[in-house]
Amino acid sequence: MSQHHLQVCGSAEELARRCAQEIASAIDQALAVRDRVQVALAGGETPKAAYVALARQHLPWDRVDVLLGDERWVPADDPSSNARMLRETLLAPGEPGAAACFHPVPTDRPDPAASAQAFAQMLETICAGSPPQLDLALLGLGDDGHTASLFPGTAAPGINDQWATIGEGKGLPRVTLTAPVLSAARRVVFVVSGANKAQALRRLLDPAEDPARTPARLIQPAHAVLVLADAAAASDLAG
Repeated sequence: MSQHHLQVCGSAEELARRCAQEIASAIDQALAVRDRVQVALAGGETPKAAYVALARQHLPWDRVDVLLGDERWVPADDPSSNARMLRETLLAPGEPGAAACFHPVPTDRPDPAASAQAFAQMLETICAGSPPQLDLALLGLGDDGHTASLFPGTAAPGINDQWATIGEGKGLPRVTLTAPVLSAARRVVFVVSGANKAQALRRLLDPAEDPARTPARLIQPAHAVLVLADAAAASDLAG
């Protein structure tokens, strides 16, 4: 079972800075030994400031493949689209990060199942291994204990024989990477902010926690997991 190493950041700005540092470090370390790097990034509000900061860094972006850990099954220009958020932050025109190669979830397929299948096939083409091995999986944490679109009480957390599947949560169908793919990543980082995440964070860090209640516990790589949290999210932790 993977260990979780918690780092508490004193402010939203510090959390964004540390998150950007971790992504940049993963890119640099991977490119030191391989020609290209593959990173799966989290959607949602928490990492947006990190992506804005990261976009300005002069990294070898033309050797970076960017994916999403999950995506709402909406058009690419929908306000709730994670792809749209990335295009407006990390991949914003005029920033160095715009040179990265973005592989969005193909939400233009006839249905979410077709999108999940196409996303899994795309993953196999850019990542080696079985499961395909990402260099970094950056993950968020929901107040209900979900990560990516692996929501408690749904089928997605139990899918172990596919690389991507359909997620159902908060009224929208989604496409998500599965726990085996996320667990295969060379580096896994959770980024957690807000007092509403305090209970979920405590459960994530508890080795005895049932993954059925907290699917984020299903992400069990062969190495330690880094958890970056702000003070509000860490407020429910003893000591």
